[in-house]
Amino acid sequence: MTTTQQTPPKAETEEERPAEESWRGYFDDEGDRELTRATTIRLKEDSRKLLGELLRPHHKMIWVLVAIVIVENGARLAVPYLVHLGIDNGIPPILAGEGATTLITVVSTVFAMALLQAFARQLFLMRSGKLGQTILLGLRRRVFDHFQRLSPSFHDKYTSGRVISRMTSDVGVIDEMLANGFDGLVTALLTLIGTAILLLTLDFKLGLLALLSFPALILITAWFRRRSAVVYRQTREAVVLVIVHFVESMTGIRAVQAFRREPRNEEIFHGVNDRYRAANLESFRLNAIFMPSIKGVGNITIVAILAYGGYQAYHGHVTVGVLTAFLLYLRQFFEPLQDISQFYNTFLSASAALEKLSGVLNEKPDVPEPVKPARPGKARGHLELRNVRFQYVDGVPVLPGLDLDVPAGQTLALVGTTGAGKTTIAKLVARFYDPTSGHVLLDGTDLRDFTEDDLRERVVMVTQENFLFTGTVADNIRFGKPSATLDEVVEAAKVIGAHDFIMALPEGYETQVEKRGSRLSAGQRQLVAFARAFLADPAVLILDEATSSLDIPSERLIQRALRTILADRTAIVIAHRLSTVETADRVLVLEYGRIIEDGAPTDLVTTGGHYSGLHQAWEDSLA
Repeated sequence: MTTTQQTPPKAETEEERPAEESWRGYFDDEGDRELTRATTIRLKEDSRKLLGELLRPHHKMIWVLVAIVIVENGARLAVPYLVHLGIDNGIPPILAGEGATTLITVVSTVFAMALLQAFARQLFLMRSGKLGQTILLGLRRRVFDHFQRLSPSFHDKYTSGRVISRMTSDVGVIDEMLANGFDGLVTALLTLIGTAILLLTLDFKLGLLALLSFPALILITAWFRRRSAVVYRQTREAVVLVIVHFVESMTGIRAVQAFRREPRNEEIFHGVNDRYRAANLESFRLNAIFMPSIKGVGNITIVAILAYGGYQAYHGHVTVGVLTAFLLYLRQFFEPLQDISQFYNTFLSASAALEKLSGVLNEKPDVPEPVKPARPGKARGHLELRNVRFQYVDGVPVLPGLDLDVPAGQTLALVGTTGAGKTTIAKLVARFYDPTSGHVLLDGTDLRDFTEDDLRERVVMVTQENFLFTGTVADNIRFGKPSATLDEVVEAAKVIGAHDFIMALPEGYETQVEKRGSRLSAGQRQLVAFARAFLADPAVLILDEATSSLDIPSERLIQRALRTILADRTAIVIAHRLSTVETADRVLVLEYGRIIEDGAPTDLVTTGGHYSGLHQAWEDSLA
């Protein structure tokens, strides 16, 4: 976004600037920027394709619903014509003393049409509601599954607020279109066409007079469509910013409060919220012009028909029944135009939502599933990196060409300064990313040739801040093996050393851990994560800073668990604390993505190199 830079007056402070200026550009670098400019032909085609994919499996039910709507509207359109027959053909026989048979027949038919309308409406609502929710169920599943399978690089740039917006706000407007749009559009079109035909059939001259208003209605509707297309897109974009800022502020509430960020966050929220308000006000302004205009044209037409029709009736050229039917039909004729405009509003919002959803669904994982997956044998855990190059940003290599061989069962520790490439190696081995060039192999098979399920069975990563999900302690341990029994969960906790503290909890293994495991200490959360990994029983275990945030007593507890979990499996350990590194069989010291030292920790201590200096500094800190 380009803005003109101006020097503010000296008296103006940050707090005194308008809220809009202070938040302008705040979201410029968000990963959804392409979606907020979704006016390109490609995105429109993608959204239409997505809508077709959602509706195609239900085409038979859609035609059934169309038939029900036709029956309902046919019954509704028949009523004014029946009123005409009742007045012109039913009342004169009564006045002439010939009986009320015709009028009774007409009244009975009107009553039957009312019952048919009610039955068709009930049937439509039941069937359409079920169809709409079935479509939405499939859409939510598809979006959720796709979000789960997208690579970490996508989630690094796509904020949680935008993910929530896709699943709630965008799906919600599609729900509104399915619930009301289809019915409103079909009903409106049938009413317009049917009413126009019936008006011309009843009296051609009166019909032409009524239809003279149509050009004015078309011009008003075209103006509204053109203006509202812009406004409704702005509304969809604005509500996303509100959701994004709210979700991120609440997710990071501790940091917000710790750094007294509340005033700045309020300022930003006021800005995006005011943008949302302004967009909604503009849409209300357009409706305030459009709706009365349609009603005004309709009322003028009714007055003209009443005046001309009354004159014709006075001279005997039009019957009272025909004139009455005309007036009833005209009341029905102008309402559908408002329904169509409302459907257009809903359609615009749904189109914007479909474009955003199709944009996400068109995102491809950076680590796609293989076309012809390998059939790996029993996992041993032998890792190889062959001339691996990797870069997050083009032209800025993190690994310039790494060769590494890790025999099965070896515990390898990675040491180095921040940015040396330690975590990058771990992410490549876990296949969160694929190398820019070169190969990462497990037991002689390139990781690209493994299916995701096969790879996740063999490689598990435990990080510094392991996420504990809402649920019980047992549920979180079982996360590593969903089919595990309670006995297997308890056994894993015992082996790791977590059983005692779990049993001391109020409900033992059935204790709710609450949000992100807030009822547990950092050490307890890490033990649960280790029990989870132990239960999964991978051939390769990656520990990324698994003890860096722990106090000394907790670290000692974790060290005992480490010796258990690392036994008889290949492990890559990333740690700044050398107490963790010294449990390794082998240490690599990295610098700028290159190996500068490689050997057993006891050997490297005596060489006087980089690791020796780190070890000496660590011992001095303990003294």
